[in-house]
Amino acid sequence: MTSIITGDIIKSRSLKNPELWMPALKSALSYINTNEVQWEIYRGDSFQIEINDISKSFISAVYLKACIKTINGLDVRLGIGIGDKTYQSHTISESNGEAFIFSGETLETLKKEKVNLKLKTANEVLNKELNLYLKLASTFMDSWTVSSAEIVKLSIEQPSALQQELAEIIGTKQDAISKRQKRAELDLIWELNAMFQQKIASLS
Repeated sequence: MTSIITGDIIKSRSLKNPELWMPALKSALSYINTNEVQWEIYRGDSFQIEINDISKSFISAVYLKACIKTINGLDVRLGIGIGDKTYQSHTISESNGEAFIFSGETLETLKKEKVNLKLKTANEVLNKELNLYLKLASTFMDSWTVSSAEIVKLSIEQPSALQQELAEIIGTKQDAISKRQKRAELDLIWELNAMFQQKIASLS
């Protein structure tokens, strides 16, 4: 059982210089999975990454979204597929299995359904429930400003850091961190992640 996230950057063609997002995307992918065999960027603005621990697939998707939204004007579509892997190649694009198929199929439906984050597993009841939560979470995640995205990114990277410690990292005051985290609905992200982990454990 593994999880695959397939994504593409929204409105990337409105920014003619890919150097604006490529470093952020590469950095995000390598942070999530240090094994470069398990992620790949293709066509310049599309990518795929394997998350070996399926319980981390939601927070990994949130992290990817936050990293891309630190660049003004950009966002990302993400299709999460969770299932078996039947073939392991030396590149992720040549590997295969249920998780890969689910992820690719889900990404294809996003534009039509006008949502930016969706999940697919073999359990349709679970899919329906979790995708409702993801759709609700997207109502505020899609609206993150650059500063909101930055604080979500930093908070995921430093999950045990106090607000004062985060303030020292980015050179601001503790109350500014508190306000940014509230605007980004970070508490809801953590609650949703805990619930996601609990629900997804039934697949293992």
